[in-house]
Amino acid sequence: MLALAGLLQKQGHAAVPQAPHFVPKATNVIFCFLDGGLSHVDSFDPKPKLAQVDNKTATNITNPTVTKNRKWLKSPWEFKRHGQSGMPISELFPHIASCADDIAVVRSMQADLPVHSAGVLLLHTGSNLAGRPSLGSWSTYGLGAETANLPGFVLLSFGAVPCGGLENYSNGFLPASHQATHLMASGHPIVNIVPADKMASVQRAKLEALGRQDRSFSESIGGNDDVESAIQNYELAYRMQSLVPDVLDLSKETTATKRLYGIDSKIKSKSLYATQCLRARRLVESGVRFVEITCPLGLANGTWDQHDDLKKGHEKNAMDTDQPIAGLIKDLKQRGMFEQTLIVCAGEFGRTPHAPSRDGRDHHPEGFTVWMAGGGIKGGTIYGATDELGMVAVENVVNMHDFHATILHLLGLDHEKLTFRFSGRDMRLTDVHGNVMHPIIA
Repeated sequence: MLALAGLLQKQGHAAVPQAPHFVPKATNVIFCFLDGGLSHVDSFDPKPKLAQVDNKTATNITNPTVTKNRKWLKSPWEFKRHGQSGMPISELFPHIASCADDIAVVRSMQADLPVHSAGVLLLHTGSNLAGRPSLGSWSTYGLGAETANLPGFVLLSFGAVPCGGLENYSNGFLPASHQATHLMASGHPIVNIVPADKMASVQRAKLEALGRQDRSFSESIGGNDDVESAIQNYELAYRMQSLVPDVLDLSKETTATKRLYGIDSKIKSKSLYATQCLRARRLVESGVRFVEITCPLGLANGTWDQHDDLKKGHEKNAMDTDQPIAGLIKDLKQRGMFEQTLIVCAGEFGRTPHAPSRDGRDHHPEGFTVWMAGGGIKGGTIYGATDELGMVAVENVVNMHDFHATILHLLGLDHEKLTFRFSGRDMRLTDVHGNVMHPIIA
């Protein structure tokens, strides 16, 4: 059986569970992607010094993409301490603030470039360039899926594609069965999930005929991973027809649970985001290994990308995401799922502490904030720091490879051992870098 499991993994059968390298802290991941760049100095990294120098000319700016004649800009929002840990959190996030003792905030993140497409790809794949496997793909490659009837890696989408494109959710050079399956926020979650054939036997016969043709073609060219994966995906889609509508049927949830997430909100974007957060819990509960939730519909460069209208934009986006994400944490705790489910909230970079106007901030990869909760995370923890103005990470600096190494570690995977032979070398998510952030692990 061990030999068969290894053989099936090599052939790209994502549904075969694999043994982790060591005992995992978490078995599942829910990644809340904050597309566009949430401002760290307005959310989880308060800077009183900014208030002292507010509207004064900013100096020592080294970012080549920003113009001169910029002024320091204090946060429009107040910070208060929350929980037994006394964690300071902006008034933008009152619901997440109520979970302060459950989250670990990393204030010393750094990315490579102040460019959305490169930053989003780096966050998802560990590379600024397209063509590498997504974090979710590496997770299912390393551990397999927990169920044969649902995909291991699911993307809960709102129809918009972030900068960097669908490569963010690609399997890259891993077997094609490790790419993300997209589920939409409204309407049918998957196109054509409802079978056109009234009789199951007719559909089964068509599927088998298609499978025979594909296998014959694959054999004629000496075997092909993409063709074999396509056959597997057809079979998976066939099994999903009955299961996906049931898993995503929120009518089975209580009114109290829906209210906890904010699904009853009259704000459509918030209700849709709440729907996806609750769907994420149901998918993880049903055996999906890795679920990513994108942002509600917004600008092409991401909903947190407020070069102008910072106050209006960040308040709108926080309104959409704050209660649903906090509701997810609280719901997982109530169901006894919190300890095995890792929640990750991150964007591709932060925003500048300075600006050319009084209501906007630009891209800032030199120092920003992400946070995690659940599976193996030491709640109420603050790790790393930026300088007094929020310009540069100066303490326990964390790069994206460290971030990925930590997530894999919590899943029981050694990032140095999780490799795939491609183009003459052993490739890995963290390339030749990466250090686990042990201080944030319980």
